[in-house]
Amino acid sequence: MSTLPTYSIDQLAEVSRLPSRTIRFYQSRGLLKSPEIRGRAAVYNESHVERLKRIARLQDRGLRIETIRGLIDNIDRGELDVAEWLGIEQAMQKPWTNDQARTVTEAALYELAGSDRPGLIADLTRARLIARHGEVFLIESPSLFDVALKLEAAGVDLGTAVAAWAILQKHMAALTRELVSHFMRKAARDLTSSRDPVALFEALRPSGLEAVRVVFSREVEGALRKLVTTGGLRALPSKKR
Repeated sequence: MSTLPTYSIDQLAEVSRLPSRTIRFYQSRGLLKSPEIRGRAAVYNESHVERLKRIARLQDRGLRIETIRGLIDNIDRGELDVAEWLGIEQAMQKPWTNDQARTVTEAALYELAGSDRPGLIADLTRARLIARHGEVFLIESPSLFDVALKLEAAGVDLGTAVAAWAILQKHMAALTRELVSHFMRKAARDLTSSRDPVALFEALRPSGLEAVRVVFSREVEGALRKLVTTGGLRALPSKKR
């Protein structure tokens, strides 16, 4: 006779710290196996407890129910190890920049900008480089904020700089989607089980950033060279005028 613990739906809810309605919902969506029926009683066991813990870990990652169900199925078939998957997922979600949003006071904002000219806050707000929240200002991207102020000091107004970033973002979004799809197809087809996917993503981060820098620089060089050879520089204003 088995000595493994068994649970009613209410006991399982207590052990897993989940409402019984959530457990029933998981069953209805195929995430949790049906209980054993003994007479009129539905009996759950430790495998249900472990499954609920696994579901909770995946939900903590912000995954959708459909995605979790697919992962659970792969884990049950032995095609995927949850610890390995979580390691890959964590590696993929590491930030590629240190450009973290921050809040500053008005005095600190002027200090960062290196200027307290009249209308600066209004211009930065209009350009969506900052947003006022009570007594402080949110700088969503300190790096872009810094670049914008440097460009303004060089004679490029904030509106022009922000419009340029919108162009970059539009094309980079499409480009990155295509590149991610390309590498994922290659990884799924060519990456052997002896290779570490986490190490792959760790190597991709610096290499990817360097590749973007080099390709972008070369394209800008080519475009500027073409401006010179085709006489496009005549459109620029002369300091003598």
